[in-house]
Amino acid sequence: MRVQQGAIPIVKEVGPYVYKQYRRKRVKHFSRDGSKITFTQDQLYVFDEEASAPYKESDHIVALNMHMNAFLQVFEREITDILQGFANRLNHRLNRTPGVRVLKRLMDRIRGKRKSVLQIGENDPGLAILLVHLNANIKAIFNDPKSMFVRTTVKEYLFDGVRFCINPQGLAKAICNQIKDGGSKTIRELKDGSLAFSFFNHKNGTGREVYEVHTGKDDPMRVLEIQKLDDNHHLQVWLNATESETSTCNQINGTDASSYPPFRQRGDSMYIFSSDICRSVQLFYQKEIQYKGIPGYRYSIGENFVNDIGPEHDNECFCVDKLTNVIKRKNGCLYAGAMDLTNCLDAPVILTLPHMLGASNEYTKTIKGLKPDARIHQTFVDVQHLTGTPLQGGKRVQFNMFLKSINRITITENLTTSLMPAIWVEEGIQLNDEMVAFFKKRVINTLKTLDIIHWAALFGGIGVAALCLIYYVVQRRKPVVIEAPLK
Repeated sequence: MRVQQGAIPIVKEVGPYVYKQYRRKRVKHFSRDGSKITFTQDQLYVFDEEASAPYKESDHIVALNMHMNAFLQVFEREITDILQGFANRLNHRLNRTPGVRVLKRLMDRIRGKRKSVLQIGENDPGLAILLVHLNANIKAIFNDPKSMFVRTTVKEYLFDGVRFCINPQGLAKAICNQIKDGGSKTIRELKDGSLAFSFFNHKNGTGREVYEVHTGKDDPMRVLEIQKLDDNHHLQVWLNATESETSTCNQINGTDASSYPPFRQRGDSMYIFSSDICRSVQLFYQKEIQYKGIPGYRYSIGENFVNDIGPEHDNECFCVDKLTNVIKRKNGCLYAGAMDLTNCLDAPVILTLPHMLGASNEYTKTIKGLKPDARIHQTFVDVQHLTGTPLQGGKRVQFNMFLKSINRITITENLTTSLMPAIWVEEGIQLNDEMVAFFKKRVINTLKTLDIIHWAALFGGIGVAALCLIYYVVQRRKPVVIEAPLK
């Protein structure tokens, strides 16, 4: 494969593969005052053959081997952290001894350039032996890979799982046990003891997250507003300035996007919270719309939620800086259009908009075949403004990983660093005809009836007032007859 020899990857979109999503909220309890409700949410995904045609779940695809790439990058980061910690401790001790410090500087001048303790550590024979063993065991762990890509089916990649760690022995078995104990949501153990990677299998079934939301009691504008997630008012994912101060990145704002507060006004904005990317996102008013005869407002996220990240936007808490030797800014933040989800997903996954819409040239130039289109790649939602009911919408994001050379890992040695797309997802909603008819009957028609009654009452009142005024004027103009008493 040319990519293995350093060529720029060429991507081609396949699909869409459409799944029906069924949600069921299981109520745990209400608060005593009735203002809060706590629930978990079950989800079920069923493949929609009709909507997906001519595509099938059995279709074969070539995709990024994400679990292998993640393992290698995590391994690289941990080794680097260990060596860097050793380097920092040793340099600290050397610098505290004046004589040694002078000798160290003299040796640096003699060599003509400084050689860090980290570089010395990388040449350590023990580390070299460890890497040799790792290279030898990659075949046993990941089914003898010939490249950083895997040939599989859509169903395996998304739900059933791409198997690995099949009958490992020795060091390979120890590494597989370490991967299993890592607790990644996307990796599970199968009955035969092997492991399987899949994107969405963990989302199928009983939800683990416990939500506490506002019922809207005494304040309808707060209905379904998230109060707690897993009994916490804030996330513990992103960076905080201090231990006692919660950063803006860790704040939980808005609803879970299943519904929205009622009585929306033109020009206002609102928030949604997505546990898939561990953050709240602001939705901005765009325009008035009509969905199958139901009036509403359109809201959109736009590109800013992944473009405006960094100290200049007062949200450097998103700059976790967990990736080594990748394309990023000097301050550790990624370039515009990309967000590091390492802390969120426990894997070196990068979030962008589909086809890297709006992303910096530093990333788009590393991939060929991208076709960004704001009409189909931006997140939007149409909301019935009086009730807060979502009419239609699409939450659209893309998950990527850096493809890069990792020191002394043979299978990566010729790779050119690039931000490699893995999958882009649209989680959409559309009110079906049955629900539209129900909504029109129970809400729109009722509102129209109330509107007619309102105007009828108004004009009726005006009419009665006018008649009263006319009667009053007529009565005023009548001559007054005064009858004198007879004597």
